[in-house]
Amino acid sequence: MTTEFPYDITVTWTGDRGSGTSGHEGYARDHTVTAPGPHTPIAGSADTGAFRGDAARWNPEQLLTAAVAQCHLLWYLHLCAAEGVVVTSYEDHARGLLSERGGEPDHFSEVALRPRVRVADPAMVDMATKLHDAAREKCFVTNSVRFPVRVQPIVSA
Repeated sequence: MTTEFPYDITVTWTGDRGSGTSGHEGYARDHTVTAPGPHTPIAGSADTGAFRGDAARWNPEQLLTAAVAQCHLLWYLHLCAAEGVVVTSYEDHARGLLSERGGEPDHFSEVALRPRVRVADPAMVDMATKLHDAAREKCFVTNSVRFPVRVQPIVSA
């Protein structure tokens, strides 16, 4: 038996400047992302560098990188709790890399997660470091993408 978990979202384009998509310069890439539950919509756009977007709004590439990092974080915290590893702080400066082919951005080549983790006891550092591998293997977002996800943790007490 298969169990499915739906995640419904609504993406609404808000970038019509009066002439629709009559030309590439004539419309904004602005949109909102909403879902049942969260009260605050995500203000989205395209990347500013390659796609004429608004730097003040989230772009899909940032959101994909964030989804990978969030999924890893949540699995990691779960595994630490299950193994008795007490995490006291966690901060990840993740980076997604979009590669070009033929002068146009084409695909993600990787996401690098660089979590800095602090644990309650020096005796927990080794196990806390090893659990990053297990979290990477269990993360269903990572398991759903076709590019490598590299995890480069720094764990200290």
